[in-house]
Amino acid sequence: MLPDLPPLPALTRAEGELIDRYLEAVDLLGRINPARPGETYHGLRAAQALVRKAAELRDALALMHRRGETELHGDTLARALRVLDGERRAARVALPPDGVG
Repeated sequence: MLPDLPPLPALTRAEGELIDRYLEAVDLLGRINPARPGETYHGLRAAQALVRKAAELRDALALMHRRGETELHGDTLARALRVLDGERRAARVALPPDGVG
C-alpha cells in the first residue's frame, strides 16, 4: 500500500497549470540531459516536444499575469512541486554524481 501523500496546497487554476507545464518541461529536459545515457533519437524527440511545452509554460505565465496574479508564491508552489514529485523529476536535469550514468 502506498503512503498517503500530503494534500496539494490551494492553487489558482492558473497556478496549477503553471506547475503542470513546468514539470512537463522538466521531465523533457531530464530526457535530453547529455550526461545521462540514452539514445540520441529519444533526446531529439524530447527536444522537439520541449518547444511546445515551453510555449505552453509561457502561456500559463501570461494567463496568470493577465488575471492579475503578478506574484509567484514560492513557498506554496514549492509545496505543490514536492507533492508532485518535483524534486526527483528535477534531479534528472542535474549532473549525476560522478560515476553514475
